[in-house]
Amino acid sequence: MLDECMHALNLKDGGIYFDGTLGYAGHTEEILKRTVNAKIIATDLDVDAVKNAELIKEKYPGRLTVVHENFKNFSAVMDALNIDKIDGALLDLGVSSVQLDERERGFSYLGDGAPLDMRMNVLSGITAKDIVNEYTEKAIAKILFDYGEERFAANIARNICEYRKNTVIETCGQLVEIIEKSIPKKFQQNGHPAKKTFQALRIAVNGELDGLDEAIRDITERLKKGGRLAVITFHSLEDRIVKNVFKDLETDCVCDKSLPVCVCGRVRKINILTKKPVVAGEGELEFNSRSKSAKLRVAERV
Repeated sequence: MLDECMHALNLKDGGIYFDGTLGYAGHTEEILKRTVNAKIIATDLDVDAVKNAELIKEKYPGRLTVVHENFKNFSAVMDALNIDKIDGALLDLGVSSVQLDERERGFSYLGDGAPLDMRMNVLSGITAKDIVNEYTEKAIAKILFDYGEERFAANIARNICEYRKNTVIETCGQLVEIIEKSIPKKFQQNGHPAKKTFQALRIAVNGELDGLDEAIRDITERLKKGGRLAVITFHSLEDRIVKNVFKDLETDCVCDKSLPVCVCGRVRKINILTKKPVVAGEGELEFNSRSKSAKLRVAERV
């Protein structure tokens, strides 16, 4: 959704922008291309993404600052760089296509012999292997149900715990085998049966939903008047959080209408520019099937 994002940000020459999910810099480089002297601060947990951005930094000297950090630590990053206000921000949530295609990272249920890792930051944190081998059956079932909305979470969790009694679950292929045996065949017709479980484990490993609400609020506070925040989500859990926090930030006075004056002190901070989320067009869907689930929501600071 490259063009949609660029339009949403209402780019300005000389502006300061934040790309909280650098990935392989498609959005970042496009912002640099389309502006004169605009600067970008970009963050990412993936060390490979940070390294690969060096080429773009050379191409646009002095205009790109990359920090190996979680976008949820936005305020700390801005403080360290002595930046008070920005003209726009973009969050492209979820796992990148490159990460999915790098089977050794363990993000994909098509990885077969790939190790169950799923960490965006390979330098620290728990892995999916840790979860399936060490967590209790109840804890695993909760992760699969809460983060994957998997109706057969209890079956899968039970079979994971049975399997690991004899063998350590180390690869994506082993986990897929367990999942396929846990879901009745008649429910395996619409998409890969392991999709929801892998999504749930990835979210748990990386804490993807934790602090998302707060991060959006922090970014909003630093937007200049007229500055825009664009957020792309790829599943309903993320989208629900973005939708609800946008709605809350757009809400003005909530006092009882019978009161003569406002006593709550609440002031609207944004205008939502996308009453319904923007989705990928037919052209993009033809060459990028993963964009099918993408939803773009945009808000403007008032």
